[in-house]
Amino acid sequence: MAPTVSVVADYLHVPLLTRRTFIGALAGATLAAPYAALAQTTGKVWKVGFLEAGAPTANPQFIEAFRRGLGALGYVEGQNIVIVDRWADGQIDRFPALLSELVQLKPDVIVVGSTAGALAAKAAVSTIPVVFIGVQDPLGSDLVLSLARPDGNMTGFSLAEEDGLLGKRLEVFREMVPAINRLALIWNSASPTGAPRLKEARSAAAKFGVTLEPFEVRDAKELDGIFATIAKERIGALMVIADPLTVRNRQRIVTLAASKRIPGMYSFLEFAQAGGLVAYGPSVPELFRRAATYVDKIFKGAKPADLPVEQPTKFELVINLKTARALGLTIPKDLLLRADEVIQ
Repeated sequence: MAPTVSVVADYLHVPLLTRRTFIGALAGATLAAPYAALAQTTGKVWKVGFLEAGAPTANPQFIEAFRRGLGALGYVEGQNIVIVDRWADGQIDRFPALLSELVQLKPDVIVVGSTAGALAAKAAVSTIPVVFIGVQDPLGSDLVLSLARPDGNMTGFSLAEEDGLLGKRLEVFREMVPAINRLALIWNSASPTGAPRLKEARSAAAKFGVTLEPFEVRDAKELDGIFATIAKERIGALMVIADPLTVRNRQRIVTLAASKRIPGMYSFLEFAQAGGLVAYGPSVPELFRRAATYVDKIFKGAKPADLPVEQPTKFELVINLKTARALGLTIPKDLLLRADEVIQ
């Protein structure tokens, strides 16, 4: 469960400038200065190939988090680093061609978001260091030999949803919507993580006595029909398995759910920010920010084989109170207090 924190600042959204934050900012600038000075002295301009599964308009927070991470380490675009980005627009079959483009540009490191992107990089890139982000099961996907010693040219940051996380989502969901007895599950069988998540969802639903109704989606054009069926069959709640297709189309998904008055539980906070009722899971932007530290280490001579695959350290519970009101739901006060973010 997400850690208990105060949500007063989230409610008020009041910017606070304290002596502590001022001193912290000065300290951060002081620490970053040597890195920038060193880069300017050496004259080296590093090149990073960045490949993401979604679209720049849909997932700008991922590359921006990565940029913030680099900036904190003293890297300045156009001075000592260049980022060449490519986006698959939710079409995983584009990965090989996009990777070929990046390889031809001879980057020092390639950063890849998503399991499908990492698998494509495994097949296409053998000498350039690769840092992956958002892979559900690096071992099971045969991307690395071990988490502690990845071997080869790949390492990174795994989503690695802990066993039972889908069950925790369903438990939180039932606190918000106690009457759940049938649950629609939207999942993508083309995603490498689709089948394992479906299996886990079936187990979690059985544990809580909920009937699971899976709806397979392989193309965004199918979403209208799926939601029409969910409404027609009077299925009272929705859960969405995150993958490049569903994340890219999150605005459409939450809009369709709202139009059918179907409460939804989602894996990524971006769904709740787009208007979904609730999301609980790892912070993906945080993983992209942390990826900058591995890129920095590789620039300084570290080999991917010696950098252990890291797991998520930050899980977030985000509740959209505006959506709850529109659905006529009253969110328990203790659940609001446990939330990391409450959207008014």
